[in-house]
Amino acid sequence: MLTHRNLVANMLQARSAIGEHLTDGEELVIAPLPVYHIYTFTVNCLFLMETGNHSLLITNPRDLPNCVKELKVLPFTWFIGLNTLFNALCNRDDFKQLDFSKLKLTISGGMALTKAAAQRWEDTTGCPIAEGYGLTETSPIVSFNPNDAIQLGTIGKPVAGTSVKVVDADGNDVPFGEPGELCVQGPQVMKGYWQREEETRNAIDENGWFHTGDIAVLQDDGYIKIVDRKKDMILVSGFNVYPNEVEDVVAAHPDVLEAAAVGVADENAGEAIKLFVVSKNSQLDAETLRAWCKKELTAYKVPKYIEFRDELPKTNVGKVLRRQLRDQETTHAP
Repeated sequence: MLTHRNLVANMLQARSAIGEHLTDGEELVIAPLPVYHIYTFTVNCLFLMETGNHSLLITNPRDLPNCVKELKVLPFTWFIGLNTLFNALCNRDDFKQLDFSKLKLTISGGMALTKAAAQRWEDTTGCPIAEGYGLTETSPIVSFNPNDAIQLGTIGKPVAGTSVKVVDADGNDVPFGEPGELCVQGPQVMKGYWQREEETRNAIDENGWFHTGDIAVLQDDGYIKIVDRKKDMILVSGFNVYPNEVEDVVAAHPDVLEAAAVGVADENAGEAIKLFVVSKNSQLDAETLRAWCKKELTAYKVPKYIEFRDELPKTNVGKVLRRQLRDQETTHAP
């Protein structure tokens, strides 16, 4: 349940965090996500309409040829998207030929931004990506990377009026640099879940802290780093493995277009890492990828199973569905 206060507060928080890069009434912003998604609803429908700017809605960004055709229409100044879309566009020659001379801000949200995708986008467009973070329950913006001080691999700093902390499994605060569950307080935090009182009590504690379910690290410079979703963590022989870390390394391979890591049941280790890959090179094999991973990852973080696919399951806004991949799997015997 998002109140009018929640939504208006987040609209104003967006202006505070992003507004310095905006000239009222003069921006043309690409919106390749549906307006019913909270990301686009708050940024394009509330914030950018309130500031008198123009949004170009791409109704079907999965239709990449027509998406690029739409992008040719007007000289856009902002681009709002997510990791899978950045990757897909940067692998198209027709996109690389567009005029990016007016582009001054690119915002990423909705899912983790890989370093490889961020670098490809900047190499292609000349514009770095500023990653933010939020959830439907927070209207959605919690934090954002200032465009003049982007720290790649982080989700930036909390937006105005927002407090954050990181806690352990017992609810105790953990120190800077240590991972724990990210908790948020602020005017953008939801009233609760509609007709789900128990779920609301589990999500928002008695002191008003919303527990996000995301594992994060608070840096002493004020920036936040998301490690992964709590429910997506893989436990390999008692060691915690976060899929984002594995995916970030794999995505940096020049032949990899997309990757998703999940935990599957394993008789020896309890859980093992299975990697799903969409490759640009039909000759790429599992052993080559494992060798790549071994250069960057500790041995227990190297995927035990690798499956190549033509595409990965995604939500209607392009977020990879790890849960669907996980649910397709059965126990792996030695």
